[in-house]
Amino acid sequence: MELAADNDPGPLVRIRSLLPGLARAEQRVAKVVLDDPSAVANRSITEVALAANTSETTVTRFCKAVGVGGYPQLRIALAADTARTQARGSKVLGNEIGADDDLDAIVSKISFAEARAVEDTASQLDIGVLADAVTAVTVAPRVDIYGVGASAFVASDLQQKLHRISKVSFAWSDTHVMLNSASVLTERDVAIGISYSGSTSDTIEALRAAKQRRAITIAITNFPRSPIATVADYTLTTAAHETTFRTGWTASRITALTVTDCLFVGVAQRMGPTARMAVDPARDATMSHRLGVRPDGRRKPHEWGS
Repeated sequence: MELAADNDPGPLVRIRSLLPGLARAEQRVAKVVLDDPSAVANRSITEVALAANTSETTVTRFCKAVGVGGYPQLRIALAADTARTQARGSKVLGNEIGADDDLDAIVSKISFAEARAVEDTASQLDIGVLADAVTAVTVAPRVDIYGVGASAFVASDLQQKLHRISKVSFAWSDTHVMLNSASVLTERDVAIGISYSGSTSDTIEALRAAKQRRAITIAITNFPRSPIATVADYTLTTAAHETTFRTGWTASRITALTVTDCLFVGVAQRMGPTARMAVDPARDATMSHRLGVRPDGRRKPHEWGS
């Protein structure tokens, strides 16, 4: 692994994304690295192996599993990542939220974590895969989007955006309805499954059913080697980091929204005038429901909002 460039999320993002697929001993090494990357950058391989209760061979195997040539290269990459983080003035903000943190610290840490997650997501997003996904959605006569829990909100947001540009789309969060939806798709349609963990059985099952119907399948997940990726033609990854107090719940939604927004804008751009012609009537249809605005779009005088 080469030293991360300014637009490269660095080694920690990759380690987190690959964590679920690592062997148990390698996961222990990953935890040591993720808990204090700056310390690992200054430790010997023997010290890291002892901290992870494993062998030096396992540490070397871990390095190769996450795409690093060896432990020396890992130390260099971690040192560079630490330097970049400190240069952003985030040495403290990047830490976990503590039980005794005041609201000022909580706001600072959450805002930093979410901003960093969006930056990391953008840096590691595979543009080639995104382009293929954009093409698939653009030409599809129908797009079905699956997501449960927090992912259901992301699915609904994407569906509404696609609907506004006249792209026939549906968002489903009920398992039975998702399966019924998948069962009527054709090879020209697209099914999108959204799952932070990539292991949500309901979403995976629906995407698998869509694939059996030969529909094009797209997965949006934080973990590229998770089960949902095995049933997807294209996998788009986020880079959210869950923390002790689960602020990652918010970051996972924000990063997923970042990916779906990139997908949507790409589709709207490909559709060109067709998308623009659809947006204006949709905006006009809701204009009369805004306080202080006339049906013709002009502001009413002497009213709130004027």
